[in-house]
Amino acid sequence: MAEALLQSDLPFPVRRGKVRDVYDLGDSLLIVATDRISAFDVIMPNGIPDKGKILTGLSLFWFEKFGSRFEHHLLGADASRFPARLAQYAPQLVGRSMLVKKAEVVPIECVARGYLAGSGWKEYQQTLSVCGVRLPPGLRQCDKLPQPIFTPATKEESGHDINISYEEAAARIGAETAPVLRDRTLSLYAQAADYAAERGVIIADTKFEFGRLPDGRLILIDEILTPDSSRFWPADQYQPGRDQPSFDKQFVRNWLERQPWDKTPPAPALPADVVEGTRQRYLEAYERLTGRKLAL
Repeated sequence: MAEALLQSDLPFPVRRGKVRDVYDLGDSLLIVATDRISAFDVIMPNGIPDKGKILTGLSLFWFEKFGSRFEHHLLGADASRFPARLAQYAPQLVGRSMLVKKAEVVPIECVARGYLAGSGWKEYQQTLSVCGVRLPPGLRQCDKLPQPIFTPATKEESGHDINISYEEAAARIGAETAPVLRDRTLSLYAQAADYAAERGVIIADTKFEFGRLPDGRLILIDEILTPDSSRFWPADQYQPGRDQPSFDKQFVRNWLERQPWDKTPPAPALPADVVEGTRQRYLEAYERLTGRKLAL
């Protein structure tokens, strides 16, 4: 197993997120998915080897699967065909980078929920609603919703994104843009969820990001339908009324909850068994959904 790549290092203007390093190449952007992992909004001191490759590979799979129906930002992901000025950095780029179109980011997270989990479950217990969407009484934790719902959230530079109502989202991004993004989000979620169900995976919820091209067209940007942006549950172990086993970083969160740590930086280093357990969960999500092994 290779060592985790915690940070890429290219001589171009860069913005570093919790996982991705985004380089401005002038006419396009280069997104490098590192092996960093965060929990409780804190980046862990050690990463998960190959995590960035898994996330990139899964995003590429979905972009290819739905690209004819949903325009997206991907220009290419074959590092050997990137601009010549990137050639010397290939060891940092192969398998974990995407060359993408520049777009003006729409400043909300577009979340689709098909099941009552996470912050949605917490809000439901208090209000019988999620982001202003009224739901039937008597639902249990992780119950399947009568139909998927659109629950937007703010995009925060640090800390948790904040759930907002559809009306507030429309006020932020415009009354014409909001219904378009709502409908695209729910349509893409429904198609992905139906496909994943055939592979034994429940997509409980997921979030998408959209950007606007100079001509006004709205396109999908960032990653899509990965364990970092979605809740993936094994269908054969699904049982409402409790937390579900998952193919994501819940394994890391569970370990951290047992540590004497106050959830502020610096975080404790993850032990080898937690690192490998998390890596295997991400790989299993990739293999179940794509039906193939990831070339590492």
